[in-house]
Amino acid sequence: MQLDTRAQTLLKALVERYIADGQPVGSRALSKISGLDLSPATIRNIMADLEELGYVASPHTSAGRIPTPRGYRIFVDTLLTVQHLDEHAVDARLRLPAQQPQKMIANAAQMLSSLSQFAGVVLSPRRESVFQQIEFLRLSEKRILLVIVDPRGDVQNRLLLTEADYTPAQLVRSANYINQNYGGLSFDDVRTRLTKELRQLRDDMGSLMQAAVEAGSEAMTDQSDDMVISGERNLLSVSDLSSNMSSLRQMFDMFEQKTGLMQLLDVSSKATGVQIFIGGESNLVPMDEMSVVTAPYEVNGKIVGTLGVIGPTRMAYERVIPIVDITAKLLSNALSHS
Repeated sequence: MQLDTRAQTLLKALVERYIADGQPVGSRALSKISGLDLSPATIRNIMADLEELGYVASPHTSAGRIPTPRGYRIFVDTLLTVQHLDEHAVDARLRLPAQQPQKMIANAAQMLSSLSQFAGVVLSPRRESVFQQIEFLRLSEKRILLVIVDPRGDVQNRLLLTEADYTPAQLVRSANYINQNYGGLSFDDVRTRLTKELRQLRDDMGSLMQAAVEAGSEAMTDQSDDMVISGERNLLSVSDLSSNMSSLRQMFDMFEQKTGLMQLLDVSSKATGVQIFIGGESNLVPMDEMSVVTAPYEVNGKIVGTLGVIGPTRMAYERVIPIVDITAKLLSNALSHS
């Protein structure tokens, strides 16, 4: 249902007042702050309609109303007036050191946190799954350590649990075959070629090689260590997020496990521009009282990662949205010219 101008004005005034002080907003307060020349009875009728539509709710302990996730959504999508942010001032704060991408990313996370006073998060560019060489180490019967070395010399390890018990000689032969035939390729390319060639080999080492390719692909694309988070402690001072032990536990689990955040940031990397995920509305946000504002960033025109601000649902979106938007553009520019 399309809201008329009066309903939009009242909803906007209610959300802005609730974001500012966190208290349910009553009809009398709305008549003062909305700028509308309406009787208290008319305002109450409009608020009752908004409640019926699911945009506001009435806490049991108060005569006032608070926005629902649906109310926040229509506010950020259609009613919000985004504040202007001085891009040059932000650029000066970012202080991105050339030729050091990881420091640029860390600085961006810190700046998102500093400017918003919440938590800043940056998902680093996804690594390509290219390897230089692999090695198999027999740990015990049917347990093998896969050692992967990428072209930069970085090492990843993965444990393989196999159905057969391979001898050290078999492991060396398999590693040599993969290194000689596939070294320098991505695991995705190896998977395609290996499937065809194993039909010809008819070798009992085939299942080991396939297991190694699957584990290697996971290892090289695992981004659990590629997320930079800054300012988590800021959220401890947000009463909406830390008011009880259950909320605190949810919040710390989110930062410790990171898996939900990874999924959310990965989803937002497939969209353009700023995305807003509101708790209670999006299953990707682990807490009803939390929202995440994200934007993808690019290197030479290609989206490679995502950044954002994690804060309470009751955040000043008009401030946070331009912070996220400009930081994404500056990081894109800095990484493209590093």
